[in-house]
Amino acid sequence: MSRTHDIFLIGNNETLEQAITDQLKEEFQFTHLSSQNLSYELKKHVVELAVVLNTDNESSSDLIQTVLSEFPKAFILYIDNESDFDLLREITRLGVSDYLVFPEEESVFRERIHMLSERLQSSRDRSTENFRRGGGKIFSFYSGQGGTGKSLIGSSFAQALKLESTANVLFIDLNTQYGGAETYLNVSSNRSLIDLLPVIQEINEHHIRNIATSESYSNLDVLISPRDAELAEKIGEDFVVRLLRACKRNYDFIIVDLPTWMEERTYTALSESDRIFYMISLDTAALRILKNVEDLFKQLAINTDEKLELVINFSGRENELTKKDLERFVTYPVAAKLRRDIKGVQAAVNQGAPLRKEAKEKKLTPVSKDIQGWVRSMLK
Repeated sequence: MSRTHDIFLIGNNETLEQAITDQLKEEFQFTHLSSQNLSYELKKHVVELAVVLNTDNESSSDLIQTVLSEFPKAFILYIDNESDFDLLREITRLGVSDYLVFPEEESVFRERIHMLSERLQSSRDRSTENFRRGGGKIFSFYSGQGGTGKSLIGSSFAQALKLESTANVLFIDLNTQYGGAETYLNVSSNRSLIDLLPVIQEINEHHIRNIATSESYSNLDVLISPRDAELAEKIGEDFVVRLLRACKRNYDFIIVDLPTWMEERTYTALSESDRIFYMISLDTAALRILKNVEDLFKQLAINTDEKLELVINFSGRENELTKKDLERFVTYPVAAKLRRDIKGVQAAVNQGAPLRKEAKEKKLTPVSKDIQGWVRSMLK
């Protein structure tokens, strides 16, 4: 950034853009980013102060959410041509600093920008870390191989993330035919993902929280699978996109458990994910399957750069390979290494209880300790 407080204009509205630059072109440097390929363009910059413009045929909430996903601490001012109370309420929940309507409130624009500029300077002087709503991150757990412990580790990771932080965390079970999360988290509900289908076009926080069930020990929100092959057919790509983007607007972290088979729901979730945790065991068969998965990802143009990380499960002395062996064959970073813990895990599963029950639990099983350390390292 060339100046202390550059302003990024985001969206396509020539009238609003001209009105803004005419007022402040002598004081600030403006950088315009089109709504098209916004996620890609944002990666080229550091955005601290942005003005999002009302753009025809574009969701203002999605534009704001995209900015906050990349820069959760950015200050955002939204400008529209007309008042919209429902939109005001929605983007305020996302964390937008102000909402102005031009030309009625054009006269106060300069004052608001200078106020945000001062707040930006103050925030630079503080080192506090706060969760900002609207910048939600999607972490998907996936593996091309069955029996890797993906569902158990994914649900336990989500619960640990909730226990170890003040973040709003949601776990989504996209194993639409068979489920699994309800067993590992000991939750039950008559409602599932499929109940969001009638409202998916206008889905919001109220709809999600009305369908989600809460895990009793951590208060983790869980969207349960319908566990029905026939009903699962009704959940398509558009459903998954709308659900995940609505969740990003209302949660800090969204943990998604995906099936091993590749279908449109799995493909869409992987594409929408900020990070993909690939579960793998230390053996030759797992490596071969990973190579097949890599080939499929390339064919489907699923981006894995700085996105896919390996989670080694069932680590122990009896493993065929070591972590060093794995690192010789693949270039993906290892996010965590989890010990084999058949005794501790089996006891919890048989009892229908999650692996952890308290934030400061003293007697944790080996795999629970590993997950706790993994989560804490991410939150630093």
